[in-house]
Amino acid sequence: MLGAVRDRLYAVVLRFPALLARLGLVDRRKGVEAFDLAIPVMVSGGFRTLLRVTDFFMVSLALGSAAVAGLELGFQYYFIGFGLALGLSSGTISVVSRFVGAGEDARADLAVKQSLWLALGITIPLTLVTWFEAEAMIGLLTDAPRTIGLGGTYLRIVMLSVSARFWSMIAARALQGAGDTRTPMYVRLLTIPVNIVLNAVLIFGVGTVPALGVAGAAWGTTIANALAGVIFFVLLVSGRYAVRLRLGGTQWATDIAREVIRVGYPLAGLQLIRTFGRFPFLFVLASLGTPVVAAYAIARRIMLVAMMPAWGYSTASSTLVGQHVGAGDAAEADEYGWQTLRIALPTQVLIGGVLALLARPIALTFATDTPGLTVAFVRVFGLGVVAYSVSRTMRGGLRGAGDTRWPLYGTLLGTLVRLPIAALALPATLTLTVASRSFAPGLGLGLVAVYAAMLADFYLRAGINLFRFWTGKWKTIAARSGVGAGGD
Repeated sequence: MLGAVRDRLYAVVLRFPALLARLGLVDRRKGVEAFDLAIPVMVSGGFRTLLRVTDFFMVSLALGSAAVAGLELGFQYYFIGFGLALGLSSGTISVVSRFVGAGEDARADLAVKQSLWLALGITIPLTLVTWFEAEAMIGLLTDAPRTIGLGGTYLRIVMLSVSARFWSMIAARALQGAGDTRTPMYVRLLTIPVNIVLNAVLIFGVGTVPALGVAGAAWGTTIANALAGVIFFVLLVSGRYAVRLRLGGTQWATDIAREVIRVGYPLAGLQLIRTFGRFPFLFVLASLGTPVVAAYAIARRIMLVAMMPAWGYSTASSTLVGQHVGAGDAAEADEYGWQTLRIALPTQVLIGGVLALLARPIALTFATDTPGLTVAFVRVFGLGVVAYSVSRTMRGGLRGAGDTRWPLYGTLLGTLVRLPIAALALPATLTLTVASRSFAPGLGLGLVAVYAAMLADFYLRAGINLFRFWTGKWKTIAARSGVGAGGD
């Protein structure tokens, strides 16, 4: 029964790329193939983002704007681990997709194991540092005592699960690189409801379970992350899926680990630049008031739902470009990259437009004193969805080919442009001291400067990633990597 409903729903959804093909916007076969790979990633990513929205919604109801701000600041440090995981998992999808394209399944399996060992080496020290220094880390971003206390509590607990989250991302990307984007979706669809129920019970308290507030949100996420990690481990060890985690045999292959790191470190750097770039950006927002931080946090999570198509098509582009490069067909890889962008843009505009139109009623559901601020931030994010889609999709194609440095350059340049513009929002009387030198970067422009900074960052990164893919120089990098037929 459920299978029949699922198949009927999927047939309806597939009418979208068919419609675009009839309009002459995409090649029907390539569009359907990209769409088929992207949909499970969109669904699982969308549900995970909805989970974060639900977290913020429940915390706002229970504890108000200060708690929402604490979650947002705590999340920024969690994103350090997330950024490293995203870089390493991106290296995994690139290497696995090329090995699969070349028919070297055993090497693809070995790449998964290398990524797991690398993940453990990174996450254990992160967990220890945040356990002992959580409040001090939050205190670098704000001087509001309640926000520091709540943010530190959240950060300390949620970082206990960073190793499991790291592994889940690696396993999901390995499966996606082999062309299986549905299994990660099914795992997420199982664990996300568990996360939501746990959060509701632990935040508000039910029966004999006490209300834990922010700590409850953290424990719910930690338990769900651990559950997802265990499920992925069992699935990949079973040998029944597109890639396998072999517990015995060769434990370390330097050449494969080196390629995973080569592809992954620029993307990890990219994410770390974005994460560390958010710290001064959040400092600017905090200087404008805790309600501004809360409004930005809520709006960002609302619009991340709208931006999920870009994640899906980025993964599809990585898989399709990587597999065709691995098979030695760079021309077909190039065509798949452009076709994926052609279907990504209309999807992104459609979903982003709907959420932007519904910004006010959505914002009013949160327990915030300034819903107008949330609506304004949602609309600014809405103006950036096209650029976000272009940036993510083209970055996915470059990642599939192993060309990950230019997305790093784009992120670095975007951050270097965004922060000085955002600083103009600071009051002209505010003096900062860096390296024993005092200066006043602000002009008192307020939120206008913040909005301009966000949009400049979006469109600059999109332009750089689009230009790099257009040059075709990624084909040479893929050939030099020695992974798959492209390296023969």
